Amino acid sequence: MDSAEKRLNELGYKQELRREMTLFKTLAISFSTMTLFTGITPLYGSSLLYAGPAPLVWGWIVVSFFTWFVGLAMAEICSSFPTTGSLYFWAAHLAGPKWGPFASWCCAWLETIGLIAGIGTQAYAGSQTLQSIILLCTGTNKDGGYFAPRWLFLCMYMGLTVIWAVLNTFALEVIAFIDIISIWWQVIGGLVIVIMLPLVALTRQPASYVFSSFEMAPDSTGISSKPYAAILALLVSQYSLYGYDAAAHLTEETKGADKNGPIAILSSIGIISVFGWAYILALTFSIQDPSYLYDKSNETAGVFVPAQILYDAFHGRYHSATGAIILLFIIWGSFFFGGLSITTSAARVVYALSRDKGVPFSSVWRRIHPKHKVPSNAVWLCAAICILLGLPILKVNVVFTAITSICTIGWVGGYAVPIFARLVMAEENFNAGPFYLGRARRPVCLVAFLWICYTCSVFLLPTYYPITWDTFNYAPVALGVGLGLIMLWWMVDARKWFKGPVRNIDTPNGKV
Repeated sequence: MDSAEKRLNELGYKQELRREMTLFKTLAISFSTMTLFTGITPLYGSSLLYAGPAPLVWGWIVVSFFTWFVGLAMAEICSSFPTTGSLYFWAAHLAGPKWGPFASWCCAWLETIGLIAGIGTQAYAGSQTLQSIILLCTGTNKDGGYFAPRWLFLCMYMGLTVIWAVLNTFALEVIAFIDIISIWWQVIGGLVIVIMLPLVALTRQPASYVFSSFEMAPDSTGISSKPYAAILALLVSQYSLYGYDAAAHLTEETKGADKNGPIAILSSIGIISVFGWAYILALTFSIQDPSYLYDKSNETAGVFVPAQILYDAFHGRYHSATGAIILLFIIWGSFFFGGLSITTSAARVVYALSRDKGVPFSSVWRRIHPKHKVPSNAVWLCAAICILLGLPILKVNVVFTAITSICTIGWVGGYAVPIFARLVMAEENFNAGPFYLGRARRPVCLVAFLWICYTCSVFLLPTYYPITWDTFNYAPVALGVGLGLIMLWWMVDARKWFKGPVRNIDTPNGKV
């Protein structure tokens, strides 16, 4: 019997999934979920605007450093609890019988919120990339190209969300094939852009600009405080460096998961840290004219900085936008694959929580499609909420900031619950797996927990001043209302019956 399967049985769960995945495939899917483009590309322009290239470039190193603490803490827990339920399950068992139900309740809801908002981040960024592709294909902003207005942008956002929901409802076999394409799309596409872009650019910025230039834009952002600007410049890195829990979700299907799960988590962080920094450097070195990137009269209407960097590089050398359009299509494909994958994950989390009656009208959302055997109602619930999150696109200018804030706080906040439980639990109650931190676990978990708290806090900050209806970051309000209602439900009713994950192996006395 596989060592991870033996540990699974000890935890009270049958081996129901096929345990055939190798370390390489688990690592590949985890890397694909984190994705190279989907985090950095949409927030690169705003982070560069806040404080210039130096905080953006070095901020990635700082965030990567603290991310390792989170990864180490999660890898140790994954080695001890190699279950598909991962965060939700970890929180319940690490918190003990008294606090376990509440911990798993909080963790499950945070993860649900993060994943549903994550669909929105991919739909928005994918629509933004498509908006730039259409503009460049029809003649650029200077030559009468078509720039999609807000209503059409919202239609593209909704269209992508619906397409992902349809595929997740009727084409699960296709999704499995698309996952394989996605892995290689990320790897090959990332290498092509990172290597080609600096080579194509006619001129490159000096190292002094990339690594030491601190330039603020108070006229554009309304922010004149250097520390505040530097904090906001790190948001792109904090938004990009998570998602490595995907390896934990696959542990019941991975051979030797108590060893390979932790390896996949840590390897994903290492690979994306290196690739991500290379991508940031490629973009920053390839900037032709920093002051031109945000000009509303430039070729991309000043709304999507990476598109302008690509256009300047290819048009400068070849007098054509074709190369830029091709690379933008590679980036768009990354958003499409990422959104499809997150929709799958979000629906499974909603289904699992509904199965434990943790969602209102849970009997509806836990229904399985009779023919396709997928939680189709849960899929469409996620899509509907995602569309509602995007409706402010018609009026508000910082919709993407708000959705990324909700996504990051929910997703990363879900990491905090099991890590905090591991921090405070008695060591004799922890059944260590092959990957064990030993005496280092308390400082590692403490740093990880504090870093997550800091990350969640900064995503609640205003990103533009003065604060108006157009620049208001509505994430604190949306999260406050949502989490407030969830906690109220717990106190009034759910605490009486919600017990968290339920075992499916009979114990010797006949109980489960």
